[in-house]
Amino acid sequence: TSKPMVLFLGPWSVGKSSMINYLLGLDDTPYQLYTGAEPTTSEFTVIMHGPKLKTIEGIVMAADSARSFSPLEKFGQNFLEKLIGIEVPHKLLERVTFVDTPGIIENRKQQERGYPFNDVCQWFIDRADLIFVVFDPTKLDVGLELEMLFRQLKGRESQIRIILNKADSLATQELMRVYGALFWSLAPLINVTEPPRVYVSSFWPHEYHPDTHKDLFLKEEISLLEDLNQVIENRMENKIAFIRQHAIRVRIHALLVDRYLQTYKDKMTFFSDGELVFRDIVEDPDKFFIFKSILAKTNVSKFDLPNREAYKDFFGINPITSFKLLSQQCSYMGGCFLEKIEKAITRELPDLLGSIGLGKKP
Repeated sequence: TSKPMVLFLGPWSVGKSSMINYLLGLDDTPYQLYTGAEPTTSEFTVIMHGPKLKTIEGIVMAADSARSFSPLEKFGQNFLEKLIGIEVPHKLLERVTFVDTPGIIENRKQQERGYPFNDVCQWFIDRADLIFVVFDPTKLDVGLELEMLFRQLKGRESQIRIILNKADSLATQELMRVYGALFWSLAPLINVTEPPRVYVSSFWPHEYHPDTHKDLFLKEEISLLEDLNQVIENRMENKIAFIRQHAIRVRIHALLVDRYLQTYKDKMTFFSDGELVFRDIVEDPDKFFIFKSILAKTNVSKFDLPNREAYKDFFGINPITSFKLLSQQCSYMGGCFLEKIEKAITRELPDLLGSIGLGKKP
C-alpha cells in the first residue's frame, strides 16, 4: 500500500515549513524548505523519499500514474504549476509522506489563486492519515477562510492535531491566555465531544527562549513524535476503520434517499404535480417521518444522521426521479446493494481489522 500522508494546514507564516524542516532535520542542509516571516509557501509541496535530492514538477507528478497524484489533473494546469514534489533521502520519509500547503490568507479569495484552493485542500484532506493544523500564538486569526477549512475537516476530527507553534515566544501567563483563546475560537468549528489533541511547543532547531517551560515543550515534541509513529504503525487499521465509517454514511444516505423516494411515490397520484409533492416532502421531512423511520433500522445512530437541510441541496442537484428504490436494485446473482454494504460493515471489515491485529507482533 502507499505510505501514510501527513498534511500540514494553517494560516501563513505559522511555521508549517519550519516544522517539516525540524521534524526531518533539514535545517541548514540543501534539502530544507524555504521559510520566512512573509507568506513563503505558495505551492502544495509533497515531500517524499527518494535516493537523492530531486525536485519534480507538478505536471510530471500528475502524469506519473505510479505516484498516485494523477487525479490532481482535474484541478487544471494553473494548479499543477503550483504543485511541486521534493524527493529527499531521509529514513522517516521511507515510512511517511509530508505535504506542505500554502498558508491561508484571510483577505484572499479563491479566484485570486487561479485554481480551486478549497477543492485541492479537500483532495489532500480526504487522503491524509494525519492532519496538523498549525497556529502561531502571536496571531490567532480565525476568519472565513479558516472556518471554511474546518468545515472541510468535518468527519476527520480523529485525524486532526492542533499545533500551537512558536510557544516559547510568549511568557507563561500569556501562553495560557492564548491557549484558552484558541479553544474559544475553534470550539464552534470543531463540533465533537472530545476536542483534538493540542501540542504546544516550538518546532524549530533554535534554543528555547529563557524563562519558558522548556521541559513541557520538550515533552510535547516527544508526544507528537510518538503520535506520528503510532499513525504510521496503525496505518492499515486506521484505513479500514475509516472505510467502515464511510460505509456507514453511505448506508444511511442510501436509506434516506430510498425513504424520500418511497414517500414521493406514495404521495403521487395521477393528478399530482410531482414538483409540488416533492417540494412539500423535502421542505418538511419530519412531517413524513423520513428521518425517524431510518432510526428504526438496525445499527443507525441519531448522531450519524446528516443535516436535513443538506438534502434540499442534494435533491436540487439530483432529481428524485433519477433514483430507483433499493428493493429494485437486487439481482439473483449479484444480491442486493444494501445487503452488501451491511455485510461489509458488520462482518467483513471488522473481520479484516481483527486479522490484521492478530498478525501484529506484540
